Amino acid sequence: MRRAATMISDVPEAVPAEPDKRNRAGEDSTGETVKEFGTTTLPKAKSSIHTLVIIGQIEGHIVLPAQNKTTKYEHVIPQLVAIEESRDIKGLLLVLNTVGGDVEAGLALAEMIASLSKPAVSLVLGGGHSIGGPVAVAADYSFIAPTATMTVHPIRMNGLVIGVPQTYEYLDKMQDRVVNFVTQHSDITTEKYRELMFRTGELARDIGTVLVGRDAVEVGLIDEVGGIEDALGKLQKIMQERRSSRRAHRTKKEPH
Repeated sequence: MRRAATMISDVPEAVPAEPDKRNRAGEDSTGETVKEFGTTTLPKAKSSIHTLVIIGQIEGHIVLPAQNKTTKYEHVIPQLVAIEESRDIKGLLLVLNTVGGDVEAGLALAEMIASLSKPAVSLVLGGGHSIGGPVAVAADYSFIAPTATMTVHPIRMNGLVIGVPQTYEYLDKMQDRVVNFVTQHSDITTEKYRELMFRTGELARDIGTVLVGRDAVEVGLIDEVGGIEDALGKLQKIMQERRSSRRAHRTKKEPH
Protein backbone atom coordinates (compact mmCIF):
# COMPACT_ATOMS: atom_id res chain seq x y z
CA MET A 1 0.00 0.00 0.00
CA ARG A 2 2.87 2.39 0.75
CA ARG A 3 4.45 1.74 -2.68
CA ALA A 4 1.17 2.36 -4.48
CA ALA A 5 0.67 5.58 -2.58
CA THR A 6 4.17 6.72 -3.56
CA MET A 7 3.49 6.06 -7.22
CA ILE A 8 0.22 7.97 -7.12
CA SER A 9 1.91 10.91 -5.44
CA ASP A 10 4.24 11.22 -8.44
CA VAL A 11 1.30 12.28 -10.61
CA PRO A 12 1.16 16.09 -10.85
CA GLU A 13 -1.72 17.56 -8.86
CA ALA A 14 -3.13 21.03 -8.52
CA VAL A 15 -1.32 22.82 -5.72
CA PRO A 16 -3.76 24.68 -3.43
CA ALA A 17 -3.18 28.36 -2.86
CA GLU A 18 -1.22 29.33 0.25
CA PRO A 19 -4.17 31.04 2.00
CA ASP A 20 -6.20 27.80 1.75
CA LYS A 21 -3.40 25.93 3.54
CA ARG A 22 -3.39 28.45 6.33
CA ASN A 23 -7.17 28.33 6.67
CA ARG A 24 -7.17 24.57 6.77
CA ALA A 25 -4.44 24.54 9.44
CA GLY A 26 -6.39 27.08 11.48
CA GLU A 27 -9.57 25.01 11.24
CA ASP A 28 -7.70 21.86 12.32
CA SER A 29 -6.16 23.69 15.26
CA THR A 30 -9.54 25.09 16.35
CA GLY A 31 -11.16 21.68 16.04
CA GLU A 32 -8.45 20.09 18.16
CA THR A 33 -8.86 22.81 20.81
CA VAL A 34 -12.62 22.22 20.96
CA LYS A 35 -12.07 18.47 21.21
CA GLU A 36 -9.47 18.68 23.98
CA PHE A 37 -10.64 21.68 26.00
CA GLY A 38 -14.28 22.32 25.04
CA THR A 39 -13.57 25.88 23.90
CA THR A 40 -12.28 27.65 20.80
CA THR A 41 -9.91 29.93 22.71
CA LEU A 42 -7.54 29.42 25.60
CA PRO A 43 -6.09 32.07 27.92
CA LYS A 44 -2.46 32.82 27.07
CA ALA A 45 -1.34 34.87 30.05
CA LYS A 46 2.42 34.86 30.59
CA SER A 47 3.19 33.64 34.09
CA SER A 48 6.23 32.80 36.20
CA ILE A 49 4.24 29.90 37.73
CA HIS A 50 4.11 26.50 36.04
CA THR A 51 1.04 24.33 36.70
CA LEU A 52 1.56 20.56 36.77
CA VAL A 53 -1.52 18.32 36.92
CA ILE A 54 -1.43 14.76 38.32
CA ILE A 55 -4.69 13.03 37.41
CA GLY A 56 -6.09 9.53 37.20
CA GLN A 57 -3.65 6.72 37.97
CA ILE A 58 0.10 7.25 38.21
CA GLU A 59 1.49 4.88 35.60
CA GLY A 60 4.82 3.18 36.25
CA HIS A 61 6.77 0.56 34.35
CA ILE A 62 3.65 -1.31 33.18
CA VAL A 63 1.38 0.31 30.59
CA LEU A 64 -2.20 0.47 31.86
CA PRO A 65 -5.27 -0.28 29.69
CA ALA A 66 -6.31 2.42 27.21
CA GLN A 67 -9.56 3.19 29.07
CA ASN A 68 -7.65 4.21 32.23
CA LYS A 69 -7.01 7.91 32.78
CA THR A 70 -3.30 8.01 33.60
CA THR A 71 -0.38 10.29 34.38
CA LYS A 72 2.80 8.78 32.97
CA TYR A 73 5.82 9.40 35.18
CA GLU A 74 8.16 9.42 32.17
CA HIS A 75 6.22 12.47 30.93
CA VAL A 76 6.30 14.30 34.26
CA ILE A 77 9.97 13.84 35.18
CA PRO A 78 11.29 15.73 32.11
CA GLN A 79 8.85 18.54 32.92
CA LEU A 80 10.25 18.81 36.43
CA VAL A 81 13.80 18.92 35.07
CA ALA A 82 12.76 21.66 32.63
CA ILE A 83 11.12 23.63 35.48
CA GLU A 84 14.34 23.44 37.50
CA GLU A 85 16.43 24.61 34.53
CA SER A 86 14.09 27.40 33.37
CA ARG A 87 14.97 30.97 34.31
CA ASP A 88 11.43 32.15 33.58
CA ILE A 89 9.64 29.75 35.93
CA LYS A 90 9.82 30.87 39.56
CA GLY A 91 7.31 28.51 41.19
CA LEU A 92 5.34 25.29 40.72
CA LEU A 93 1.62 24.76 41.35
CA LEU A 94 0.85 21.06 41.67
CA VAL A 95 -2.81 20.06 41.21
CA LEU A 96 -3.79 16.50 42.14
CA ASN A 97 -6.86 14.40 41.51
CA THR A 98 -5.42 10.89 41.58
CA VAL A 99 -6.38 7.43 42.80
CA GLY A 100 -2.72 6.55 43.35
CA GLY A 101 -0.85 4.01 41.27
CA ASP A 102 2.67 2.63 40.96
CA VAL A 103 4.54 3.09 44.27
CA GLU A 104 8.04 3.53 42.83
CA ALA A 105 6.84 5.91 40.11
CA GLY A 106 4.90 7.95 42.67
CA LEU A 107 7.90 8.13 45.01
CA ALA A 108 10.13 9.14 42.09
CA LEU A 109 7.83 12.08 41.32
CA ALA A 110 7.60 13.00 45.01
CA GLU A 111 11.41 12.99 45.41
CA MET A 112 11.80 15.16 42.29
CA ILE A 113 9.26 17.71 43.55
CA ALA A 114 10.80 17.78 47.04
CA SER A 115 14.29 18.39 45.60
CA LEU A 116 13.32 21.37 43.40
CA SER A 117 15.12 24.60 44.29
CA LYS A 118 11.98 26.54 43.32
CA PRO A 119 8.98 26.79 45.65
CA ALA A 120 6.09 24.39 45.10
CA VAL A 121 2.53 24.40 46.44
CA SER A 122 0.14 21.47 46.02
CA LEU A 123 -3.64 21.43 45.87
CA VAL A 124 -5.63 18.20 46.28
CA LEU A 125 -8.92 18.35 44.37
CA GLY A 126 -11.28 15.39 44.31
CA GLY A 127 -8.77 12.88 45.63
CA GLY A 128 -5.13 12.37 46.55
CA HIS A 129 -5.28 8.69 47.38
CA SER A 130 -2.62 6.10 48.14
CA ILE A 131 0.74 7.10 46.61
CA GLY A 132 -0.85 10.46 45.73
CA GLY A 133 -0.32 11.34 49.41
CA PRO A 134 3.50 11.46 49.22
CA VAL A 135 3.27 13.48 45.98
CA ALA A 136 0.97 16.03 47.67
CA VAL A 137 3.18 16.47 50.75
CA ALA A 138 6.36 16.77 48.64
CA ALA A 139 5.53 20.44 47.98
CA ASP A 140 6.67 23.22 50.31
CA TYR A 141 3.04 23.84 51.33
CA SER A 142 -0.09 21.79 50.69
CA PHE A 143 -3.81 22.55 50.40
CA ILE A 144 -6.85 20.30 50.18
CA ALA A 145 -10.33 21.24 48.99
CA PRO A 146 -13.06 20.90 51.66
CA THR A 147 -14.73 17.99 49.82
CA ALA A 148 -11.54 16.28 48.59
CA THR A 149 -10.49 12.97 50.10
CA MET A 150 -7.24 11.13 50.77
CA THR A 151 -7.04 7.39 51.41
CA VAL A 152 -4.19 6.11 53.55
CA HIS A 153 -3.64 2.34 53.33
CA PRO A 154 -0.82 -0.24 53.12
CA ILE A 155 0.85 -0.87 49.77
CA ARG A 156 -0.32 -3.86 47.72
CA MET A 157 1.26 -6.15 45.14
CA ASN A 158 -0.45 -7.32 41.95
CA GLY A 159 0.26 -10.41 39.89
CA LEU A 160 2.34 -13.42 40.92
CA VAL A 161 3.51 -13.31 44.54
CA ILE A 162 6.08 -15.80 45.79
CA GLY A 163 5.06 -16.99 49.25
CA VAL A 164 8.42 -16.74 50.97
CA PRO A 165 9.61 -14.59 53.91
CA GLN A 166 11.67 -12.39 51.55
CA THR A 167 8.47 -11.20 49.84
CA TYR A 168 7.07 -9.87 53.11
CA GLU A 169 10.40 -8.30 54.04
CA TYR A 170 10.41 -6.51 50.68
CA LEU A 171 6.87 -5.25 51.31
CA ASP A 172 7.94 -3.94 54.72
CA LYS A 173 10.86 -2.05 53.16
CA MET A 174 8.59 -0.53 50.52
CA GLN A 175 6.13 0.45 53.22
CA ASP A 176 8.88 2.10 55.26
CA ARG A 177 9.95 4.16 52.24
CA VAL A 178 6.45 5.62 51.94
CA VAL A 179 6.02 6.20 55.68
CA ASN A 180 9.43 7.85 56.06
CA PHE A 181 8.88 10.20 53.11
CA VAL A 182 5.42 11.29 54.27
CA THR A 183 6.45 11.89 57.89
CA GLN A 184 9.56 13.83 56.83
CA HIS A 185 7.58 16.16 54.56
CA SER A 186 4.47 16.75 56.69
CA ASP A 187 3.49 17.28 60.32
CA ILE A 188 2.01 13.81 60.84
CA THR A 189 3.89 11.46 63.18
CA THR A 190 5.02 7.98 62.20
CA GLU A 191 2.78 6.42 64.84
CA LYS A 192 -0.30 8.32 63.67
CA TYR A 193 0.33 7.58 60.00
CA ARG A 194 0.75 3.86 60.65
CA GLU A 195 -2.36 3.85 62.84
CA LEU A 196 -4.39 5.39 59.98
CA MET A 197 -2.81 3.00 57.49
CA PHE A 198 -3.71 -0.18 59.36
CA ARG A 199 -7.08 0.88 60.77
CA THR A 200 -9.84 -1.70 60.29
CA GLY A 201 -13.59 -1.30 59.94
CA GLU A 202 -13.63 1.91 57.89
CA LEU A 203 -13.06 0.59 54.37
CA ALA A 204 -15.39 -2.13 53.10
CA ARG A 205 -12.81 -4.12 51.10
CA ASP A 206 -9.55 -2.92 52.58
CA ILE A 207 -7.81 -1.68 55.69
CA GLY A 208 -6.94 1.98 56.01
CA THR A 209 -8.55 5.38 56.49
CA VAL A 210 -10.35 7.94 54.32
CA LEU A 211 -9.58 11.54 55.28
CA VAL A 212 -12.00 14.21 54.03
CA GLY A 213 -10.80 17.79 53.70
CA ARG A 214 -10.24 19.13 57.20
CA ASP A 215 -9.54 15.62 58.58
CA ALA A 216 -6.30 15.53 56.56
CA VAL A 217 -5.30 18.89 58.08
CA GLU A 218 -6.18 17.89 61.65
CA VAL A 219 -3.94 14.79 61.55
CA GLY A 220 -1.05 16.87 60.13
CA LEU A 221 -0.92 15.29 56.68
CA ILE A 222 -1.93 18.46 54.77
CA ASP A 223 -1.16 22.04 55.81
CA GLU A 224 -4.44 23.84 55.09
CA VAL A 225 -7.96 23.60 53.66
CA GLY A 226 -8.35 25.83 50.61
CA GLY A 227 -8.81 26.22 46.88
CA ILE A 228 -7.03 27.57 43.84
CA GLU A 229 -7.01 31.18 45.09
CA ASP A 230 -5.42 30.13 48.38
CA ALA A 231 -2.83 27.93 46.66
CA LEU A 232 -1.79 30.61 44.17
CA GLY A 233 -1.72 33.26 46.91
CA LYS A 234 0.52 31.11 49.10
CA LEU A 235 2.85 30.32 46.20
CA GLN A 236 3.17 34.01 45.32
CA LYS A 237 3.95 34.78 48.97
CA ILE A 238 6.68 32.12 49.17
CA MET A 239 8.16 33.35 45.88
CA GLN A 240 8.22 36.93 47.20
CA GLU A 241 9.84 35.84 50.47
CA ARG A 242 12.59 34.00 48.59
CA ARG A 243 13.23 37.00 46.34
CA SER A 244 13.49 39.26 49.40
CA SER A 245 15.82 36.78 51.11
CA ARG A 246 18.11 36.65 48.07
CA ARG A 247 18.20 40.45 47.83
CA ALA A 248 19.07 40.73 51.52
CA HIS A 249 21.80 38.11 51.11
CA ARG A 250 23.31 39.98 48.15
CA THR A 251 23.20 43.28 50.07
CA LYS A 252 25.08 41.64 52.96
CA LYS A 253 27.83 40.41 50.66
CA GLU A 254 28.37 43.77 48.95
CA PRO A 255 31.37 45.68 50.35
CA HIS A 256 30.57 48.91 52.19
